Amino acid sequence: MSDADNAVLLLVRVVVGLIMIMHGLNHWRGGGRIEGTARWFTGLGLRQGVLQAWMSVLTEVGAGILLILGLLTPLACAAVISVMLVAGLLAHRPNGFFVFKDGYEYVLTLAVVALALAVLGPGRWSLDQAAGLDPTGWTGGAIALGAAVVATGGLLGTFWRPEPAVEAVAADNTPEQVDQEAR
Repeated sequence: MSDADNAVLLLVRVVVGLIMIMHGLNHWRGGGRIEGTARWFTGLGLRQGVLQAWMSVLTEVGAGILLILGLLTPLACAAVISVMLVAGLLAHRPNGFFVFKDGYEYVLTLAVVALALAVLGPGRWSLDQAAGLDPTGWTGGAIALGAAVVATGGLLGTFWRPEPAVEAVAADNTPEQVDQEAR
């Protein structure tokens, strides 16, 4: 691998790592703080919102730090993919594709970049390389994607309990009336 290849991998690791750290810090210290993040998660149908908020902070900040260091890269990528899967499925999917409509475009991009990084590896300028850890290629991708899917399934299976849809009380209620009443 050339120095240019290693520099690009380092750049991707640092940028995605910083994005994840900032996202986690925002869940912790941003506008609504942990309480607001917990309310938002609960509104998405996740139970134990405070626990979810703290786990999100720890996962995002931890994954970001590991990516920047290039340490346990496939597992750090798995954490990014899992967080993006949960966000994409619960918060963004109903809004369609485009990010400017709060769609899943952005979370899909981060998840795919994390998967690509797991496949390509962290590069020579990483703690993984210094320690002789080299699960790259299909192995790195399989570890990242497999762990992400298992973690996402486990989280959703354990904590996701969405409220049942509001049904029309009378047959003459239009879908618009039912939707308005649900708000």
